[in-house]
Amino acid sequence: MTKILIGSDHGGYKLKNEIIKHLKSMNIEVEDFGCYSEESCDYPEIAKSVAEAVLKTNDKGILVCGTGIGMSLVANRYRGIRASHCTDTFTARMTRMHNDSNILCLGERITGVGLALDIVDIWLKTDFEGGRHLRRINMY
Repeated sequence: MTKILIGSDHGGYKLKNEIIKHLKSMNIEVEDFGCYSEESCDYPEIAKSVAEAVLKTNDKGILVCGTGIGMSLVANRYRGIRASHCTDTFTARMTRMHNDSNILCLGERITGVGLALDIVDIWLKTDFEGGRHLRRINMY
């Protein structure tokens, strides 16, 4: 069974909860790393927790903040994390196929719920192609 590790700050709280409902409707296990309200919090703490758990468990992660940018910057500081900030379905597909992205970053303030759920679906269903792409990933 697939398990997704998910987290958000206050700016991504509502979208995170929509994504959790969506994943659970597909019988995907979800572990929520917070935040648990719209009260202001620090996104680096959430991104760190999810990134470290992804590295430890080899599960995939989803991070949500206002834009998705802050979460992706923090998560990508961890060697072995390939966090991809996606705003459309094409980049979601390509980041899995070519970059073997293991964390998807989304922005609640820039991506509507319907599109965000489509991005999540495509990101989850797309496999890594390997080959020359693995050689390139191994370069960093």
